[in-house]
Amino acid sequence: MQNKDTVYFISDAHFGIKLDKHNEREKHFFRFLEKTADSMSELYIIGDLFDFWIEYKHAIRPEYFNILHHLKIAVDRGVKIHYLAGNHDFALGTFLTDQAGISIYDAHIDTTIQGKKVHLFHGDGLLKKDVGYRILKKILRNKTNLSLYQLLHPDFGIWLATLSSGSSRKHQDNFRTPEFCTWVRQEYREHARHYLASGSDIVIFGHSHLGELIRFPNGIYCNTGAWLTHFNFATMKEGTLKFWTYPPSSNAPQEIQPIESK
Repeated sequence: MQNKDTVYFISDAHFGIKLDKHNEREKHFFRFLEKTADSMSELYIIGDLFDFWIEYKHAIRPEYFNILHHLKIAVDRGVKIHYLAGNHDFALGTFLTDQAGISIYDAHIDTTIQGKKVHLFHGDGLLKKDVGYRILKKILRNKTNLSLYQLLHPDFGIWLATLSSGSSRKHQDNFRTPEFCTWVRQEYREHARHYLASGSDIVIFGHSHLGELIRFPNGIYCNTGAWLTHFNFATMKEGTLKFWTYPPSSNAPQEIQPIESK
């Protein structure tokens, strides 16, 4: 067995969306977990692994069973899994921790990995224009509101969340022009610069689905992109961060070269 010397980072798989070849996308993720299990010491899920997560006391969405099963296998094989809540994870409870051994985080994380100070956050609400969302996030994450929502029958609650998730995605897709993507990348980079200037060696975001790895003079910024569309992930070994794409048609992951920035 190989040494477990590599930390992996992934985000925005949005499992549960009935897109073309969604079953293939999930099976490829399972193969990814299997192939990396011997080298993977930790897995950081930077939000939105599921298209939405609503946790009921006695009900779990059936479409997530296989994903949860494979995550539990990884944990049983010695992988420490950390899950940062994304904007589609507004009702995380204790199930993932109690039943699968996954650590849950509601917001930003500052931690040390392989001697590097790392700041991690899903990235929702960072854009200047996201004032309305930041207010909505406080409402959705409010424990009283979550308790009231969970009083709904799971069939209705899941249907309502699915409707909301689909509407949100269509709304965002309408604005994904090249100019919009350039603007989003720039704002995320500026936020990364802030955390690097505050003492972090590495900053990792997700959410935007615009993956990249940038080397600044005082540190590194990585956006983990999206497993949903580009099968992106990042790795950290011996303190070195790398960014990858691993489409199902490929026999092995392909490294995406970093951007050098002043």
